[in-house]
Amino acid sequence: MTNLPSSHLTDVSDQPKTTDISESLRFTSEDDIGVLTLDRPAKRNALDDATVAALGEFFRTPPEVSAIVLTTVGEHFCAGLDLSEMAERDAVGGLRHSRSWHATMNAITESESPVIAVLQGGVIGGGLELATAAHLRVAEESAYFALPEGKRGLFVGGGASVRVPRLIGLSRVQDMMLTGRRFDAAEAESIGLVNYRVPSGEGQAKALELAASIASNSPVTNYAITQALPRIAEAGRDEGYMLEALMASVAQSSAEAKELMRAFLDGSGPKVRK
Repeated sequence: MTNLPSSHLTDVSDQPKTTDISESLRFTSEDDIGVLTLDRPAKRNALDDATVAALGEFFRTPPEVSAIVLTTVGEHFCAGLDLSEMAERDAVGGLRHSRSWHATMNAITESESPVIAVLQGGVIGGGLELATAAHLRVAEESAYFALPEGKRGLFVGGGASVRVPRLIGLSRVQDMMLTGRRFDAAEAESIGLVNYRVPSGEGQAKALELAASIASNSPVTNYAITQALPRIAEAGRDEGYMLEALMASVAQSSAEAKELMRAFLDGSGPKVRK
């Protein structure tokens, strides 16, 4: 059972620290924010088995930071599955390969630290599965989105058939897969596939701004949003209400919540503005 986080404080020093997670992944932390970078630009950041495994391992035992920005090197966020590794698998082998992707994407979605993906260029196939596993998505103007598996005699296997329809609806996903339709950044924002759209080159700055805002929240509230809210959304009405009430009672009892409420009441805390 996962323990509730109880403090903003971590062991992360004031100076950025960079750690190589694998040949294609590195993690940099500064203050209470982490940046995880996928670095395979020669492959348009396509995901090979080693990278998928390393991503899963990282998010199953993540560092203690309040938010993680997921970014990539080069012109494209991720071109999906590295087809050069695509092997002749029997049905059981294909099933196991797909389930390994599911385990990794679920580890990202279930991360206690909110994950913000920075998207540029191609966000294609498995790249879209990776992007939609994050909690928030920031798209640069250069970003475009596609699920081309249907045009290649394939079917999505990393969670797209579950996650993407919940964001944009079944009919739009069927359109993408049946016809090869692509969405640009403006269209993706309008249909809810991404949360923010910014000029090219400004995605990481926006994501870091969002991460700083998230880090200022009570960690118990962030935990509730990443862990309880998705389960409430999937629950029946009455079960959802009960889960909400239980989580609300836990959140409001935290020391951080009391401090933030005092700041709001005495006028020193942040206000909602137009």
